[in-house]
Amino acid sequence: MENSSRELMFVLHGLSETRTNKYIYFAFGLVVYIVTLLVNLTLIIAIILDKTLHEPMYLFICNLFVNGICGASAFYPKILADLFSDLHVISYTGCLAQIYIICCYIFCEITCLTVMAYDRYVAICRPLEYYTIMNKQKVMKLLIFMWFFSVLETSVGIVLTARLPLCGNDIDKIYCSNWEVVKLSCTDVTVNNIYGYLTFYHVCQAAFIFVSYIRIIRASLRSKTERVKFMQTCLPHLITLINFTISVLFDVLYARYGRSLGLQALRNILGMEFLVVPPLLNPIIYGLKMTQIRHRFVKMYSYKWKGVQ
Repeated sequence: MENSSRELMFVLHGLSETRTNKYIYFAFGLVVYIVTLLVNLTLIIAIILDKTLHEPMYLFICNLFVNGICGASAFYPKILADLFSDLHVISYTGCLAQIYIICCYIFCEITCLTVMAYDRYVAICRPLEYYTIMNKQKVMKLLIFMWFFSVLETSVGIVLTARLPLCGNDIDKIYCSNWEVVKLSCTDVTVNNIYGYLTFYHVCQAAFIFVSYIRIIRASLRSKTERVKFMQTCLPHLITLINFTISVLFDVLYARYGRSLGLQALRNILGMEFLVVPPLLNPIIYGLKMTQIRHRFVKMYSYKWKGVQ
């Protein structure tokens, strides 16, 4: 089968059990997508406009919001369109584009969470050196590194997948994923398999975060002030990290080693959780938990309300 964007169309089978309630799912999905965009964009604007929020921690959080919009936008438009169609198909080019954005979102998210853990470690364990270590130049380099490395890593994976001749076009998911396409290959996929295992180095990032938080918790026990700082800035980060890591790990392990045993609805929920929950949950957690962001958010809308009156 030729890998032609004109001829090859993938068939997505994940929505086969949702035809009876598709209008309810569409309405719910559309509302969640709009809310996700609004809360993320509002907090991004709040951080940009308020100079007091131009601190390393808030810039990394802002980056998390931008990345969340990218991840959500790679998922929602296609699935919302599929809910109104009886034939759930996607072109070869469209499939690779969706894979590219979703993979880039995953890699950037875990890298950003790792950098944020380092930032919190320096802030709590080495407070006197914080602004020396986390200066503007270093913050800018870290932000560039997050995106450059994520784009580079994703590009390598897409090139390896695009070179494969395919002998099928059926994908047992509600969206395109790299391994689902690789499994359709007619030839040996050892190189792709090695690449997949190499990306598991992100587990090392999770280990780094774990070690960082052990030290942060120890430092937080020294005084009430440090405990308050931990609860305000580190607890939201931990919630985000645990939720994202578990959901991505499930999706990757199931794609590689899971067997199709029915329960399509459950597999859909668990497979899209990392694309739906973090982009919606992150701005809510950080916006409500972090005082400065919350105050700026309230101030923005109070000005708008007064302007309307």
